[in-house]
Amino acid sequence: MDARLQRRVQRYGWDKAAAAYEAGWRDQLAPAQSKMFELLHVAPGSAVIDIACGTGLVSRKAASLVGPSGTVLGTDISDLMVKSAQEAAHAYGCANTKFARMDAEELQLEAATFDVALCALGLMYVPDPDQALREMHRVLRVGGQAAAAVWGRRDRCGWAEIFPIVDSRVKSEVCPLFFRLGSGDALTQAFVQAGFKDVVSAKVETFLRYATADEACIATFEGGPVALAYNRFTDEVKRAAYADYLASIEPFRDGVGYSIPGEFVVTKGSKL
Repeated sequence: MDARLQRRVQRYGWDKAAAAYEAGWRDQLAPAQSKMFELLHVAPGSAVIDIACGTGLVSRKAASLVGPSGTVLGTDISDLMVKSAQEAAHAYGCANTKFARMDAEELQLEAATFDVALCALGLMYVPDPDQALREMHRVLRVGGQAAAAVWGRRDRCGWAEIFPIVDSRVKSEVCPLFFRLGSGDALTQAFVQAGFKDVVSAKVETFLRYATADEACIATFEGGPVALAYNRFTDEVKRAAYADYLASIEPFRDGVGYSIPGEFVVTKGSKL
């Protein structure tokens, strides 16, 4: 897909997903986000940028760590994600946090501005993730640290059939190389190529738990990367897609709910 078209798909797709995103993914993404903060040192007074911030889950955590003497800037390609993040930060009293719509591959920011750069589960959607990492490196001060989390191997992510299920009904082309960075040492090597030093990576195995079939489907179809394509479906097609997805996760049924296996890869590097 042409990069410009892919960015448009991402922008308007995440606009569609904004309302359902946090309820469907807050707990499920927490293990990856926690590992990022475990690998990093986010000190009080630090200046932090959270790239592809979504509704601001990571931004709010960073805000609590840097304290009133620090600052957090969250950026996202989606207008409605930025709006949701702003509203949530205000509700949680995060006065040191701001948000802006911005392309991860072209941050409209001066170089050497931040102490910490974060990107939690966003690089898979960027047309050129290597350029996004170079931008993370550029905006860091010398001595700064960056961390990114991506989904791991496809065969370790039990929800992965969502992509062919949607693509069989409408060509979405959401993320043709979605699992590339989570395979082997791809993310480690991408950090190195972007100029980071002392690069370390960790894998996090987890389960995405949903109490009901409706919760599992709403999170995946309405709050995730296929939201734009899903919104083109008729009601009949939506019901058929739901049925196919539930069949794909049937092995992970846990009573009336589901415990779907997942894997994250989390990588940290320093700018020296």
